Amino acid sequence: MSRTTVKFCRLQQRFYTNILRFGGAIALFFSLWGCHAKSFDSSDVTWKTYNNSRYGFEFPYPSNWNALPAPANEDGIALVSPQKKTGEIRSWAVNQLPKSITKEPDTKTTINPNFRTTQGVSGVLLVEINDQTSSMTLSLTQDEVQYYWQGRSHNQEFPNYYRLFYYIAQQYRIREEKG
Repeated sequence: MSRTTVKFCRLQQRFYTNILRFGGAIALFFSLWGCHAKSFDSSDVTWKTYNNSRYGFEFPYPSNWNALPAPANEDGIALVSPQKKTGEIRSWAVNQLPKSITKEPDTKTTINPNFRTTQGVSGVLLVEINDQTSSMTLSLTQDEVQYYWQGRSHNQEFPNYYRLFYYIAQQYRIREEKG
């Protein structure tokens, strides 16, 4: 190998290593920022509430967001931001399979909750930073139903949506009486 080739390979390796560090730093930044971010001022927003009669869940969303066509099975909704359509909110629910149907009934998967809604329901809130898109996903389980709520946007816009998404996740409610 020539000296030029070796220098070029080292340069490529340094560049790749720095890109990986930078990506990790961005993920860490969003995680820590969420812990220290000021509260979202919901009084500046006009709200609507999505109610799902099939699974009995609801959450607020900005009134100027537009609903995409609903699935025929009425398991959820998708909403898009009116601004550049870079922000998206989705929510859905599914019935869990009975334990007698699962392949390995003796195995047990435990996921420790890290989030609690204002209603007091514990769940898992996960923030993911990917190459193009970042998301915040809330997963809740109650009775035999798995509930999901997700806010996502392009990476560049995610800091603009983070507090809004977090606020909506906090306000997610499971109604006592399901329709």
